[in-house]
Amino acid sequence: MRASLRILALCAVFVSAEDGLAGWLRYAPIPDDTILQQGLESLPSVIVSLNSSRVSPVYTAAKELQAGILGVVGENLNVSYETTASEQSSSLIVGTAAAFNDNYGTQVDVSKFAPDGFLLRVKKGSVTIVGQNERGALYGAFEYLSRIARGDFAEVELLSNPDAPIRWVNHWDNLDGSIERGYAGLSIFFGNGLVLPDLTRVAQYARLLASIKINAIVPNNVNANANTLNATNIEGLGRIADVLRPWGIQLGLSLNFASPQLLGGLNTFDPLEPAVISWWSEKTAELYKRVPDLAGFLVKANSEGQPGPLTYNRTLADGANLFAKAVQPYGGIVLFRAFVYNHHADWNVWTNDRANAAVEFFNHLDGKFLDNVVVQIKYGAIDFQVREPANPLFANIPETSKAIELQITQEYLGQQSHFVYIPPLWKEILDFDFRDESKTSLVRDIVAGRRYNNSLGGYAGVVNVGTNTSWLGHHLAMSNLYAYGLLAWDPTLSAEDILDDWTRLTFGFDPDVLKTVSDISLATWPAYEDYSGNLGIQTLTDILYTHFGPNPASQDNNGWGQWTRATQTHIGMDRTVRNGTGNAGQYPHEVAAAFENIETTPDNLILWFHHVPYTHRLKSGKTVIQHFYDAHYDGAQTAQTFPVRWEALRNKIDVQRFEEVLFRLTYQAGHAIVWRDSINNFYHNLSRIDDEHGRVGNHPHRIEAERFNLKGYSLVKADPVETASNFTAVAITAADGRGEAVIKLDDVVSGTYDVAFAYYDVIGGRARYSAFLNEQPLLEWIGNLEDKLGHAFSNKIDGHSATRVTVKKVEIQKGDEIKIVGVKDGVETAALDYVAIVPPGELD
Repeated sequence: MRASLRILALCAVFVSAEDGLAGWLRYAPIPDDTILQQGLESLPSVIVSLNSSRVSPVYTAAKELQAGILGVVGENLNVSYETTASEQSSSLIVGTAAAFNDNYGTQVDVSKFAPDGFLLRVKKGSVTIVGQNERGALYGAFEYLSRIARGDFAEVELLSNPDAPIRWVNHWDNLDGSIERGYAGLSIFFGNGLVLPDLTRVAQYARLLASIKINAIVPNNVNANANTLNATNIEGLGRIADVLRPWGIQLGLSLNFASPQLLGGLNTFDPLEPAVISWWSEKTAELYKRVPDLAGFLVKANSEGQPGPLTYNRTLADGANLFAKAVQPYGGIVLFRAFVYNHHADWNVWTNDRANAAVEFFNHLDGKFLDNVVVQIKYGAIDFQVREPANPLFANIPETSKAIELQITQEYLGQQSHFVYIPPLWKEILDFDFRDESKTSLVRDIVAGRRYNNSLGGYAGVVNVGTNTSWLGHHLAMSNLYAYGLLAWDPTLSAEDILDDWTRLTFGFDPDVLKTVSDISLATWPAYEDYSGNLGIQTLTDILYTHFGPNPASQDNNGWGQWTRATQTHIGMDRTVRNGTGNAGQYPHEVAAAFENIETTPDNLILWFHHVPYTHRLKSGKTVIQHFYDAHYDGAQTAQTFPVRWEALRNKIDVQRFEEVLFRLTYQAGHAIVWRDSINNFYHNLSRIDDEHGRVGNHPHRIEAERFNLKGYSLVKADPVETASNFTAVAITAADGRGEAVIKLDDVVSGTYDVAFAYYDVIGGRARYSAFLNEQPLLEWIGNLEDKLGHAFSNKIDGHSATRVTVKKVEIQKGDEIKIVGVKDGVETAALDYVAIVPPGELD
C-alpha cells in the first residue's frame, strides 16, 4: 500500500507543472529512499483533530497535515475527530492546549505559552502538536510539515513562542485592481471598485502566510480610498475575512483620514469634532458587525499629500487616538505610520533633512498615544533604500509601542526584475544596537516591546503579491516573503539558514541547486548596492518617476528630500550636529558620537552622515570617487555571474521555473551594466576626475549606434543623457516606421564573440527588431518586456527602458557586416544604443 501510494505521489509531481503557485508548500516526495524509510517508520497511523469545525484553524491543520504527509512520504492518513486514543498511541494529535488537557488528562503547562505559541513533540510513531490557541496549533502543524518536507524526521520537543505579537503584512492594492508598487499582476483582492467575487487566490495566499506565522493582512493601500468603507465593500471585506479565518489570519484595514467628509458627507474630518468621532464609532461598529475578529486599522496621515489631523492643527496622537478609541471596545489595535514628512522642503536650506522628520513629528508625543496604538516605523529614516542606518525614532519614543516596517516588495531594489535577497539587510537593522542609556538596545528588542516594556509591538511587511502564479513576479523573490515571516517570529534566525530551508522546500534536495541558489542570493544585496548606490548615498534611482532605473540627478533640486547634495567637488549629506542637519544627534549618545565623527563613521554610511570631497580617502585607502567607479564595475560583474550559475542547473529544476528565473537573471545582468555606466558617467562628468583604471567612458568592445550607416534612424538624446552610451542613441523617425542600421566590422579580429544589442524597451508599443550577420538571420526580438517583466515601465528613452539582448558564441570574421532592421510600433521607436562585440568571459 505504502509503495503504491509513493509511486502515485511521484507521478503526480512529475506530470504537474511547477508554476510557483505552491510556493514553498509543494510537499514534493522525498527522493532519498533511506530518508523516506526513516519517515515511514516514524509516522503515526492516524491524525486526531481536536476540533471538527470547518472554520477552525485546528481543522485546517489536520487537513494540511493529511495532504502534506501524503505528498512527502506517500502515506494517506485518516483524520479522526474522536479522542479515545491516548497520547502514547500511534497518532498525530493537533489541537489547543486547553482541548488537549481536557481530552487526555495530560497537563500541558499553558503558562509557558505566549499567544500563538505552540508545542511540537515528535516521538517514534507519535506526534503531538499543541497550540496556545487554534492559530498556534496550525503553526505547529506547519512546523512539523516543514521539517518532514526537508527530510527531518528526528525526535524533538520544541516549545516555540513568537518574539512579538504583531506579525502583519501590508498591501498597497487599490479598489480598481491596480497595485501601487506591485510587480506581479493585478490585485487578488479588488477590481472595478469592489472586492473580487472569486477569492480563490486569497485562500491560497492565506495558506502561504499561515505557514510562516503571519497573523493579519491589510489588503488595501495606505493611500486609502474612502469607498472601501461603503456598505457593498464592507460586505466584500467580510468575505475576505471569512476566507482568512480558517488559516488563523485576521483582516486589518487601511483608512482614509478624510472618510467622514469624502464618504460620510460631513463638512469636516477634524479628529476632535464630535460628529467625526461619532461617524468613526458608527462605521467601526458596522465593520465589526460583519468582521467580528477585525484586527484593527492601519493609518497613513499627513504624508505625501494624504489628509490627517495636522490639517486642523491637531496632533498626530489626536489622530491615532481617534481610531484607537473606536476599536478599543472590540480589542482592535491601530498601526499609525510614522512616515510623515514635508515633500516640498527647500533643498537649498542646508539644515533641512527629511531623515529628521520622524523624530521631529513624533518624539514630543511619546506617552500620549493610547495603549492600543502602535507607531509603525520604516526601518530607515528615508524610504526603503539599499542601505540606511536604523531609524532613530526607535530610540526616541520609549513609552510608545512600536512596529518595524520592512518592504518585501522591491520598490527601490529592482522591482523584482532584479532579484535582491533582502534578509541580510533586515538582519543588519534588527541587530543594530542603539546603546540607549549605555545599555544594550537592539532594534529587535525594541520592536518586540522588551527593551522599554511596551505592551505591544512587532512587524509590518509591505508585500504586494499579484495574480502572477509566482506571486511576486520572480520565483526567487519568494524567499524574501518566507524569510520575513520567520524573522518576525524569531529575529535571531540567520538569513543563511532561512534561505537553505526555503530552497529545499521550493526546489528540492539537489546539492548543486542548494549551493547555487545560496551563492546567487547572498551575493545579490552587495551587488545591487555596488551597482546602484554605495557608501550610504542611497539608491540612485529616478525618484521623480518610477523608482526603477538610474538617475542620480533626480535626487537633488526638488522637495522630496532624498538628497545627495552632489556638486562638482563634494558629495553627501552633512548630518552632523556640528555643521549639518543634526540627524546624528537624534541617536543616543554613544551612537551619535560615532556618527558625528567621520573617523568613526563606517565607510558604508559615510555619505549618509558626511559631505566630503570626491577625493576624500576612505579607510580602504581609495578615494570616494574611485570607490564609486570600482564598486559599480564590481557589482555589475557579479550580476553577470547570476545567469551563468543558474544555467548550470538546467535539467535540475522544472522547465517553467528554470526558464522564468533564467530570463530575469539575464535581464538583471544586462540592466546592471546600464546602472554601472549611467552612474559612473554622471559622476565622471560632474567631478571631472578620471577612473584610475581607464574604464569609465571607454568601451573598446562597443560600436555606438551613431557610427552605423543609418536609414530611417536619426540621432536622439536619452533623458538623462548618461543613460545612453557616448550620450547618444538612435531612433526611427522615418514616416514608414522602418529603419536600418548597418556597419562593417573592419576593426574586429576574427574569432568567437558574444554579441550584445543595447536598445530601449519603451512602454506604449512593441517594436520589432531583426539582426543579421552578412544577411543571415542572427536574432529577432520584440520590445515587449512589459509583457514579461512587472516593474514600473517608462515611456521615454532613459535608464528605465534601457536594456540588452545577447547572442552567445557567434563566429565573426574581420570585415563581416552586421545589419539591424527596426520596425516602430506606437510610441516605441525601435531605439538603439550600441552593439557590443565581446570576447566570451570578458565584461563589456
